[in-house]
Amino acid sequence: MTRTQEIRPDINDGIDRKVLSQLRARFLKINDGRLARAMQALSTRQQLVLRLLPLLLHVNHPLLPGYVSGSTPAGLSGFEPDDDLLAEAQRLTRSFSYKSRRSSTTGGKPNMPIHGLFLMGSLGTVAQAEQSDMDLWVCHAPDLDARALQELRKKCDLLEAWAATQGAETHFFLIDPARFTLGDREAQLTSDDCGTTQHYLLLDEFYRTAIWLGGRTPLWWLVPVYEESNYSAYTHALLSKRFIRADEVLDLGHMAHIPPGEFIGAGMWQLFKGIESPYKSVLKLLLTEVYASEHPQVECLSLRYKQAVFANQLDLDELDPYIVVYRRLEEYLTARGELERLELIRRCLYLKVNKKLSSPPRNRAKSWQRLLLERLTKEWNWTPRALTMLDSRSQWKVRQVSAERRALVNELTYSYRFLSAFARTQQAASPLNSRDLGVLGRRLYAAFERKAGKIEFINPGIAPDLAEDTLTLVHSGGESGTESQWALYNGSLTTQEWPDFAPLKRARELIELLAWCHRNSVIDSSTRLSLHPGGSDLSEFELSNLLTSLQQALPLPLPPVAEEALLHSAEPAEVVLLINVGIDPLKAHSQLNVHMTTERTDSLGYAGVRENLVLTLDQVSLNSWNELLVSRYDGPHALLDCLRDFLNSLPAHRPPPTLRVRCFCRNRANAIAQRVEELFRDVLGSLDDPLGASRYLLQIQQQYHMLDLRPGQVSHCALSDLPMLVEHLGDEQAQYSPLRLDRYALEGEDLALILPAGRPECIQVFYRVDGEQAEISVLDEYNALWRQRLPYRDEQSLLTPLQRFLQSVLYRRNALLPLDEPLPPAALDVLYYEVLPAPPQRARHLERRAAPQASVSHPFYDVQAIVERSDQAQVHVTLYCNHREFSELEYGSELFSAVARHILAQRREAERYPCYITDLDLSRILDDGHTQTIHYLRYKAELEGALNRALQTA
Repeated sequence: MTRTQEIRPDINDGIDRKVLSQLRARFLKINDGRLARAMQALSTRQQLVLRLLPLLLHVNHPLLPGYVSGSTPAGLSGFEPDDDLLAEAQRLTRSFSYKSRRSSTTGGKPNMPIHGLFLMGSLGTVAQAEQSDMDLWVCHAPDLDARALQELRKKCDLLEAWAATQGAETHFFLIDPARFTLGDREAQLTSDDCGTTQHYLLLDEFYRTAIWLGGRTPLWWLVPVYEESNYSAYTHALLSKRFIRADEVLDLGHMAHIPPGEFIGAGMWQLFKGIESPYKSVLKLLLTEVYASEHPQVECLSLRYKQAVFANQLDLDELDPYIVVYRRLEEYLTARGELERLELIRRCLYLKVNKKLSSPPRNRAKSWQRLLLERLTKEWNWTPRALTMLDSRSQWKVRQVSAERRALVNELTYSYRFLSAFARTQQAASPLNSRDLGVLGRRLYAAFERKAGKIEFINPGIAPDLAEDTLTLVHSGGESGTESQWALYNGSLTTQEWPDFAPLKRARELIELLAWCHRNSVIDSSTRLSLHPGGSDLSEFELSNLLTSLQQALPLPLPPVAEEALLHSAEPAEVVLLINVGIDPLKAHSQLNVHMTTERTDSLGYAGVRENLVLTLDQVSLNSWNELLVSRYDGPHALLDCLRDFLNSLPAHRPPPTLRVRCFCRNRANAIAQRVEELFRDVLGSLDDPLGASRYLLQIQQQYHMLDLRPGQVSHCALSDLPMLVEHLGDEQAQYSPLRLDRYALEGEDLALILPAGRPECIQVFYRVDGEQAEISVLDEYNALWRQRLPYRDEQSLLTPLQRFLQSVLYRRNALLPLDEPLPPAALDVLYYEVLPAPPQRARHLERRAAPQASVSHPFYDVQAIVERSDQAQVHVTLYCNHREFSELEYGSELFSAVARHILAQRREAERYPCYITDLDLSRILDDGHTQTIHYLRYKAELEGALNRALQTA
C-alpha cells in the first residue's frame, strides 16, 4: 500500500478484515510515535511508571505497587507483557513471577475486567513539559459491582501514590464505556475537567489526543467519517457479521452531533480559567467559538484526525493535537481576516510550548518540539527580536504586560459576548447555564472592566513578577493653573532628568498611584524609591508608611472570589482611610517652628480657633468582587462626604467591612487617625437603631452637621450656627428619630444634655432659669425640638400654661383615635426636667421635676384657637376667650387687637403680663393624618407672639 492510498470501507460491499487491520495498524502507528515522543521527555523513573502501569493493572501481586487484595479487579484485555517489562517488574520485587492470563471466563464472568488503558493530557504533544501530569482513563467492564469498583478505585489511588514517589503526577479515572456512551459519568474525567456534562467535547478531545497503553482499541477508529451519522448501524454490522471480535474493541460512542449547550458549558469553563490564566484558555476558547460558529454541521477535530488516518496522512507533526488545533484556528481567523487575533493565538501556542528559540538548545541536538516550533515561526515570519521579546516574558514589566493585557482582555471579552449571543440565538442556555453566564459576566466585569476610581489589574497570569528595582515618584503642577499630578518613572531620576522621560503611570492623586503599584506588585520590599515631592508636604517617612498600610490591609495575592459573592451586588470588604496624604494640617505653625499647646485637642475643632485638622481623605476599598477602588475627598465637607458614602456602601443585614484609619502627616497624625476612627465607629453603631432611623450630630469648627442615618440613604446637611441648628431640630419627623451626639458636639451648651435625653412615646419639657428669663425646650414624641424664651416669675407660672396646652393637645389627639383596636393607644407621658446649674455656669446635669399641680388662677383663663385653611391656601384664625368667639370674619386684621383689649378688660389694673394659648385645633390644617406635638407648639408660639404684641400696644 502506498502512503497516499486512502481506505474507504463500504459495509454494503463487504469489508475485508485485512483492511480493518490496516486501519487499526495506522492508528497504532501514530499511537506508537506519540508514546515514543512522550517517553523522550520523561525522566528514567517517570518512563518506568508509564511502562509498568499496564502490567500493574493486569496483575495483583502483594509486593507490587497498587496491591489491595487478591480479589481486586485486575486483568487488561489482550495484554501480554514482554520479557523486558517483566524484568522491570522483577527489579521492583524479586519474588514476582508472571503467570499468563489469556482471555477466558470463570463462572460466567470475564477475568479481564480492565478493557482499556489510555493516557490523556499533553504528554506526547509539542506542549509536553517537565511538570506535565498524566491523566489515565481506566476503562472497565460494565458489570463490576460496587465492592469491586471500590477496590479498583483503591488500587488506582495506591498507584497514584507510588507514581508520585517516582516523580510522576498521575490521575486515574474509572470509565464504564456502557454508561459513558449514554453520557452518564459520575466524576470529572480529566484533571482539567470542568465537572459539568460536556460529553461530546470531551470525547472529541479523547479521540484525537489519547495514547493507547493497552487493552482493547476504540471501535470508533474503524468507522469512516462519512458513516459517523450511521454509527450504530455500522458498528452493529461490524460486530454481528464478525468482521471484528467484541473482545478486541471498546465503544465510547460517536461524534456525529454535538449539542449546542456543550459549547456554552465548555466556553464558560475556559473563560472562568482564563480570567487568571488567559494563555492556557485562549486556544480552547477559540476552538469552542469555531465549533459553535459551524453548528449544527460541526466538523470537529477528531473527525479531521480520523479522516487523515483513513487517507494515510500520518505525519506526526501535523497530527500533533496542538498543531491540529492551531491549524483549525488559523484557517478560521484567516478566512475572517482577523489577523490580530491570529497573532495572539500564535503567541499563546508559542508560550504554551515554552521552547525559547532565541537561545541555543540545552543539548547539541534539537528536540523534535524545537524543530517543529522553528518551522512554524519561520512560517509566521517572526523576527529574532520578536522571539527574544516572547522568550523574556519572565522579565516583562509594566509596559510589555499592559500591551499584552489589552489583547488578552479583548479576546476574553469577545468570547463572552460570542457565547452569550450563541446561547440566545440557539436558545441553548438552560436556566442553570443562564445563571452561570450571569455570574461569569460579573467575574469578567470585576476582573477587567474599567470604571471611575477602579484600580486596573494589568497582570492576569502574563508575567511572574512586575516589581521594579528602582523607581522615581514625582509630584508636579498645582501652580499657575496647571493641574496637580503624580507620576511614576522607571529608574532613579534627578530633578533635571525626569522631565525627559515618559512615566510608567500618572495619576491625579498619590494614593491612586500607590494603590495601582500595590495591586500590580510593581513595588515590593526591595524596590528603591526616589521621591520628588514638589509642592506637596509628602516625606519619605509618610510614603513608606502609606505603602506599608496598603500591604498590611490588602495582602496579595487576593483570595479567589466565591460564586456566592457574585450573586449579589459588590460590597466593601476591606476599607482603608488615609488622612491628609501629603498635607500638613498645621503647616503655618510648622514653618514657624511653633509647637501649639491647647486644652482643646479635638482634631475637628482644634485649639481656640477650632481648626479642622482633617483636610483630605483617601479611601481605598477592596470589595467582595476583588475590585480595588480609590476615592478622594477634599473641600469643606470632605469628612462628611466620605462618612456618608462609606455608610451608604454598607451591605444590608451583613457585617460591615474591616475599617482601618491611618494618618502619617507631620502634625498630630495619631490623634487625627484616632478621632476619625472613633467617629466612624460611633456613627456605625448608630446606623441600625432599633428605635428607627436615627440622626447624628457632629460639630466641625464652628459649624454643625446633621447626619440622617437611613440605611442606604444616609445624607448630611450643614448648619452654620446654633440658631440654624435649633431650627433644623424642630423639623417634623415621620416617626420617632433617635438623636446621637458626637462626643465633642455642643460642648458647654445645655442642648448637649437635652438632646440625648429623647425618648419615644413621651413629651419631655426642659427649662433653665436665667434671672428674669427662662428657656423652655420641648422634645416631642418623635424627638423634634421646640424652644421658647419666656419671662420668669416662678416655676408654676412658667410651666402651668404649657402643661394645660399639652393636655388639651393630647385630649384632642386621643379623641380622633379609634377605640375598636385590641389595645387602646397609651397616653403620652409628659415629663419635666430642670437644667442645672443656672447661667453663667456651664450646664452640667438634668433634674427631674414633678408636673405643676397649682390650681388655675385668674390670669390663666382659657384662650382657645381654631386654625382653618381658606380656598387661597391661607389660614383663618378664630379665637375663643373663656368661650367668647373672636373671628376674622368680624374683626379682620384687627383680630388680635380686639382679643387683647378684651383680655386686658378682664384683668385688674390692666396688667400686661403674657397671655398663653391653652387649647388649639389644627384638624383642618393637618389633614394628612400626621399629627405631631411640634406642629401645635409652632402654631402656639406664633399665635402667642401675635397676641402678646397686641397686648403691649393695646
